[in-house]
Amino acid sequence: MRRTAALRSLIRETDLAPHDLIAPLFVKEGIAEPVPVASMPGQFQLTLEALRKEAVETASKGVLGFMLFGIPANKDAEGSEAWNPDGIGQRAIAALREELGDDALVISDLCLDEYTDHGHCGVLTNDGEVDNDRTLELYRKVAVVQAQAGAHMVAPSGMMDGQVRAIRGALDEVGSRDTGIMAYAAKYASAFYGPFREAAEGAPKFGDRTGYQQDPANADEALREIRADIAEGADVVMVKPALPYLDVLRRAKDETGFPMAAYHVSGEYAMLKAAAQNGWIDERRAVLEVLTSIRRAGADVVLTYHAKDAAGWLAQG
Repeated sequence: MRRTAALRSLIRETDLAPHDLIAPLFVKEGIAEPVPVASMPGQFQLTLEALRKEAVETASKGVLGFMLFGIPANKDAEGSEAWNPDGIGQRAIAALREELGDDALVISDLCLDEYTDHGHCGVLTNDGEVDNDRTLELYRKVAVVQAQAGAHMVAPSGMMDGQVRAIRGALDEVGSRDTGIMAYAAKYASAFYGPFREAAEGAPKFGDRTGYQQDPANADEALREIRADIAEGADVVMVKPALPYLDVLRRAKDETGFPMAAYHVSGEYAMLKAAAQNGWIDERRAVLEVLTSIRRAGADVVLTYHAKDAAGWLAQG
């Protein structure tokens, strides 16, 4: 049953298609043209006009989801540009809704690290610790303006306790009951986020995020976090990163049966790109193999910076 391509296709257990992929995109305020991200070859900080073009081109290949990360020109201790109705994140959401309507899914990252001058995912106490409950109040404000800008879904990524319940309540209160929540439910304190922090300009100015992101050694705890987000009203739950946590992804899918996303993160992308550029691997085969492994482990959708390229390769057969 493995002798020919037709036979292999006949009994293939896991499919990978462009509509299984979500493309993360970065949009930066105050630049005149796209800026390459050095540690993520092929990725850019985009202007609003370039964002439109990139999304339309990617959607034309069959990718139906986009995760937006806004990078403001001005940052402060609370990250107030995150809930500015005229902020770069909200303008990006509106731009993609204008271009794509309901033909593709516009998802907004809901966090403060790109917007705060200290780079943490929430507001800080006088001792420099993240204040979970004060941060939830700000997340509520961000969720409302993102929904009003046109986001189909908001994606809280800060790993604050109770964030899904707080956001669902805020959306319901203003009548945005149809706005979905894609929750970063098991987001690990990973070494694979470095290139993203360059792209989103959101690296912590001090300390790290181990106080609120998951310990890489823990799987049972991740399942508790995932179940909590489901109970609080999430519509999709996410495991991040993907490759080092395929076991968690598989367990979560098996034990909950809930819609699962996995984020194939910047460091994973950068490793594949670097190896391919050095001629050490076949990029197309390696990328499609990796993305298939994430789907096989239980992901219904995969967030990946390879989305546009992978969709093109899949269309070629």
